[in-house]
Amino acid sequence: MDRRLTPATERVAHVSLKGQIEAPAWTEGDKLRVQTNIIDLLRAPNGPRERQLVLGDAFTVIDRVGDHAFGFAVKDGYCGWLPEIALADGPEPTHWVASVGTHRYDEPRVQKAQFAVPTGAKVRLSGFDGKWAKVNLGYMPASHLRAIGDWFSDPVEVAEWFLRTPYLWGGNSRAGMDCSGLMQIAFAACGVALPADSDLQISVGTEVAGPLKRGDLIFWKGHVALIVGDGRILHANGFTMSVAYEGLDAAIERIAVAEGPVLARRRL
Repeated sequence: MDRRLTPATERVAHVSLKGQIEAPAWTEGDKLRVQTNIIDLLRAPNGPRERQLVLGDAFTVIDRVGDHAFGFAVKDGYCGWLPEIALADGPEPTHWVASVGTHRYDEPRVQKAQFAVPTGAKVRLSGFDGKWAKVNLGYMPASHLRAIGDWFSDPVEVAEWFLRTPYLWGGNSRAGMDCSGLMQIAFAACGVALPADSDLQISVGTEVAGPLKRGDLIFWKGHVALIVGDGRILHANGFTMSVAYEGLDAAIERIAVAEGPVLARRRL
């Protein structure tokens, strides 16, 4: 089984796996939420980054070792380890950060910014103070928030927010992102849930037999890009080490040298 999607350790497994694997113990897990602005989801305690989670993401904990907790992100089932201090029994969110990013403030004053908060972070709104939204962890500019369910319609437009963002393996924010992270963020902002990694995203949607159009996805081994139109793609890539436009034909030719041909062309 794919370890990224298998919520189990040597000691315990999530009840959803009953009948699929043998386990010494079973648990429904503790349903918590990420309370830091952005946190690495690790392969092992203190291990390498696999992905990142953001403020308000739901995370089900099924095991603990030292100061780390193992479980899975509810939004996509991706499994890994987090520092336990990053998790808490947070409130059910009502709104999400619908901009390239925002800040949390201690008070409804521009001089009181404390922390940068990434796109897609989720908060519970309790009221307004002028242009400020009162949320569970302080204040945010109300113009940067949308109600959960109030989505954008064009993932390309969202992805373009992140032009020139530095490439970061496993990254999921304006501070750094990889190819699949960009796709997951852009489509989530449009109400479409994607898996976390490109080799998982390749199975989503339907194969495109005819001409590609804006918003389609094109896949290579270990890589995914978004069709912009006019013969261009947008992707987070190691070639420019950034989120950048590239000509589709040029990208196909360049990537074929190192990684091989296009594997799939998908429409969601």
